[in-house]
Amino acid sequence: MNYNQLGKTDLKISELSFGTWAIGGAWGKTNDSEALKGLERAMDLGVNFFDTADVYGDGHAEELLAIATKGKESEIHIASKFCRAGDIYNPQNYSMDKVREYCENTLKRLGREQLDLYQIHCPPLEILQDGQVFDVLEALKKEGKIRYYGVSVESVEEGMFCLEHSKASSLQVIFNLFRQKPLEALFPAAMEKGVGILARVPLASGLLTGKFNEDTTFDEEDHRNFNRDGQAFNVGETFAGLEFEKGVELSRQLEWIAESRENMTKAALKWIVEQKAVTSVIPGFRNVKQVEDNLGALHVRDFSTDEQKRLESFYEDNVKEHIRGAY
Repeated sequence: MNYNQLGKTDLKISELSFGTWAIGGAWGKTNDSEALKGLERAMDLGVNFFDTADVYGDGHAEELLAIATKGKESEIHIASKFCRAGDIYNPQNYSMDKVREYCENTLKRLGREQLDLYQIHCPPLEILQDGQVFDVLEALKKEGKIRYYGVSVESVEEGMFCLEHSKASSLQVIFNLFRQKPLEALFPAAMEKGVGILARVPLASGLLTGKFNEDTTFDEEDHRNFNRDGQAFNVGETFAGLEFEKGVELSRQLEWIAESRENMTKAALKWIVEQKAVTSVIPGFRNVKQVEDNLGALHVRDFSTDEQKRLESFYEDNVKEHIRGAY
């Protein structure tokens, strides 16, 4: 495991870490026992960073992290997110009192006195432009409730605004083989500003595992069922914004990346790990097998220059026009 410095912070985090949306909820049925075993296995294999949010299972993902990391609070870094438990368009949702309440509830669930990284959870651009929330986060930092703060964004425009108008230490961005737009301007700008990048939805909600076909169905409580066309929240969070059948078709065209890399999952994650601007990739998991398979990406063959160019052309010529939602 390699460890990368998160922007200008003093946090050095594992290059492949894990998100906890899937073990919290909205990815079908959950199993706490399997989730805790997965968290333990990840830490055994060198993972020292986990991303969560107060709305993942209404705080349940945070509670699972509290159990798994008890006694390891100084070794294991946790990032959480806030704002989506309320009206994300209401400025009062980002007031000092409200954000402090969100933060204190998260800390209570995590069993911690301080949070390593606190992120605004995909707020509208107008909230970022208002700027109040950044003052609030600076205040929480001075109070010692949080060490650093960042923003989880839906679009390059939002990310660029944060780089120019805030002191955010990190940006969390949807980034994968189907979502290469951040490479053009956002990632170079983040590197220049010394802002860390956390790559989320790295497997395009499973499309890039190569395990789906047009007849694949999902549990009623799985966002890949209820948000497949953006009915519940930004469509980009599900299948990277691709219409499902188109995503399956495009994933078949990428099967070659698995050659001498064991499988598509490892290959797709490896490609992200190799991007210089990316501090850490944060796939999800539900059990030990998925943890081990994802971490196996660190040990497969690098992509050659020719392969990188082929993947860039694939995105430009075959994928780009089919992405839906804010990007």
